[in-house]
Amino acid sequence: MQSALDPAGGDASRIYWLTIIMTVGGTLIFLVVTTLLLYAIFAPHDRRRWLGGRQTILYGGLVFPIVTLSALLPYGLVVMRDTDVPQAGALPIEVVGEQYWWRVRYPADGEQPEVSTANEIVVPIGRSIAVSVASADVIHSFWIPNFGGKIDMIPGRINRLNFTAERPGVYRGVCAEFCGDQHARMAFDVIALEPAAFDAWRAEQEKLAREPEFPLLARGRDLFRAGGCGSCHTVRGTGANGQFGPDLTHVGSRRTIGAGQFPNNVGTLAGWIANTQHIKPGARMPSYGSLSGEDLRALAGYMESLK
Repeated sequence: MQSALDPAGGDASRIYWLTIIMTVGGTLIFLVVTTLLLYAIFAPHDRRRWLGGRQTILYGGLVFPIVTLSALLPYGLVVMRDTDVPQAGALPIEVVGEQYWWRVRYPADGEQPEVSTANEIVVPIGRSIAVSVASADVIHSFWIPNFGGKIDMIPGRINRLNFTAERPGVYRGVCAEFCGDQHARMAFDVIALEPAAFDAWRAEQEKLAREPEFPLLARGRDLFRAGGCGSCHTVRGTGANGQFGPDLTHVGSRRTIGAGQFPNNVGTLAGWIANTQHIKPGARMPSYGSLSGEDLRALAGYMESLK
């Protein structure tokens, strides 16, 4: 679900009503001005004489714009100011935009250790979320239409966005700033859960990667190690500690792969591994098309088992 006209939080609701008020007000003014224009063109001369009167020009051309704009401007500023105010006890989340995916980190929160994931933001409903955004390469723009406005992700700078999810569901976020060839394929999911479900999710994310349960999966793990995948990716609990690409410790639990492009299953994982540059040209990951069919199934199966 991705719609700025379906607010799922208080911040988005305020922006929604700001949009409605501005749109309705602008439409009414347009209709009045158009009506007066047509009246001035087609009405008999003696009946439209009042349009050129001193009072019409004074009130219609000076007083009305000053009063209207003086009311709308403070209203808009107050609404946008309120959406930027962090609340006490907010859940901190750090998001870094990269070409062309999203690095997501949950800093240590009380007794809960740090957690890292990618292309997916899981939040509890009813708790304020404080998102810090930055960029690792070019300018990106972080936008979750159902939860609030856009915010730029600028290299060397940290910007902040606050929102509160008020109902559970899966919401789509996107990059709203052209950032390169695959800009249109840079999306992410925001999954809003009940507080207890969120706590359970975070507890699972804190665990180390699962050990393979079957020989085929063990073969996939060995291929992951032998292929040098650990130089770019982290899988906690193994020797893989690369920081260049997404953290894959629990990649099998995510809804999508390729930054929101495909459902996450063995078939799409295998296709992604073998044909990354065909599917998403310009992504930093090379294609591994030289793998045999059996090796590809083993490696994809191991990735899918990391839940």
